[in-house]
Amino acid sequence: MARRAIPLVLDDEQLVALRELERADNTPQALAFRARLVLRYAELGEIVKVAKKEGTTRPTVTMWRDRFLAAGIDGLNDAQRSGRPSTLPAAKINTVLSEVVQPPPGRTRWSIRTMARHAGMSKSRVQTLWSQNDLKPHLTRTFKLSNDPQFEPKFWDVIGLYLQPPQKALVLCCDEKSQCQALERSQPGLPLGVGHICTRTHDYTRHGTITLFAALNYLEGKILSATAPNHTHVEWLAFLKQIDRETPPELALHLIVDNYATHKHAAVKAWLAKHPRFHLHFTPTSSSWLNLVERFFRDLTVDVVRDGSFQSVRELTRAIETYLAERNLTPKPYRWRADGASILKKISAARAALNRKDIKGSEH
Repeated sequence: MARRAIPLVLDDEQLVALRELERADNTPQALAFRARLVLRYAELGEIVKVAKKEGTTRPTVTMWRDRFLAAGIDGLNDAQRSGRPSTLPAAKINTVLSEVVQPPPGRTRWSIRTMARHAGMSKSRVQTLWSQNDLKPHLTRTFKLSNDPQFEPKFWDVIGLYLQPPQKALVLCCDEKSQCQALERSQPGLPLGVGHICTRTHDYTRHGTITLFAALNYLEGKILSATAPNHTHVEWLAFLKQIDRETPPELALHLIVDNYATHKHAAVKAWLAKHPRFHLHFTPTSSSWLNLVERFFRDLTVDVVRDGSFQSVRELTRAIETYLAERNLTPKPYRWRADGASILKKISAARAALNRKDIKGSEH
């Protein structure tokens, strides 16, 4: 007789916590995987289906489901293991964990080897301690916090378009990818093969640049585009007129754009005033990550531009247009899935950390 499935109903707090564990960049992979198993089980309700979907075994799904049922989110963490206790002096451990945020004189960060010499222990012990405490001094991320006084209203305005698109309207994520360079490599690269990676020369000849104007249809994933040699309000206005021609006239158009001066030129404003179906939604300053067309620009850069070799601007333009035509045949939408409140919480924490740093710096 088959066992009856154990129901698992998640409340809103559990659902948000599990999704944050699954998607957060700083979540260990093992923990993110366990959170995903619990979410899939709550969705599908059958161990066999979850195991097949996630490529794991039924006992694994059962174990993490049961641990979640018994202890909630805490049950997904690794249990304390038995074994020989650490013989490292507490002072050495404290050195490895506390001084990692204070680079040695003349350097920007600690390495495993320099810290091992400094603390008087092996490289493997330093690596283990850093790994256990999720310390990664070898990694950095670029960021910039917006100083826009209207950050939060603009933030929710854009997020609202993603989460609840207006009826009888198109949401278009618009921007320009300027300075697309037609670079010709000095020699052909060696192809990818077994045992070695593909190569390209470090030197090249520049043949000029173009600007790509793009409008990503949020719901369908299709791209309206135009290329131009320059990047001024004249070209932006021409692109707006193209959008007007190539979209159904009965639909309102909600354009998500950044604060670049061309978007706010007097001539552009005058034209928009005569075309009331256009509604511009500006992202906060220094917050281009809110505009999903940037995700498309990244794909275009990786798939076509960055590793290509082009003998002319025309050749680069053809390559971009071919890529866009193929993509529009089978469009893939980018969906906004991040929780807005969680993003604002992280931004607030980053501001607080920067303020503390400024205060400490002024004290010294």
